[in-house]
Amino acid sequence: MKKQIEDRNDITLLVHQFYAKIRADSAIGFYFNDIIKDWDAHLEKLTDFWEMNLFGAKKYNGNPLTVHNEVDAHFDGRITSNEFGIWLNHWFQTIDEYFEGENADTLKRRARKMSTFLYMSMFENRKKGN
Repeated sequence: MKKQIEDRNDITLLVHQFYAKIRADSAIGFYFNDIIKDWDAHLEKLTDFWEMNLFGAKKYNGNPLTVHNEVDAHFDGRITSNEFGIWLNHWFQTIDEYFEGENADTLKRRARKMSTFLYMSMFENRKKGN
């Protein structure tokens, strides 16, 4: 039975299940598996990020724009909107597998906006030659 996203434990479940799918995806998994060396620390940081995003917790410390621009540069600007689409599909599917309700819908909307914002930042960064 699906439940509401109510707390950090729910976010932890979502992040772990989602990234298990991402890591196994033949189209985009290598982007993550090549860059991320400490998955436990990364999953904790992403749990902090989504907990902050949904509940306002102040545990996350980082700059997603800088990090994603660096990853894109590492892969010579090969990341396209297609990769972000695959990422979003996995996010939506994982949410729908486990959760329902307002917070689930909020995380879908915020992920869609964030993915667009990150991709546009990467695209602009390429134009600058950075």
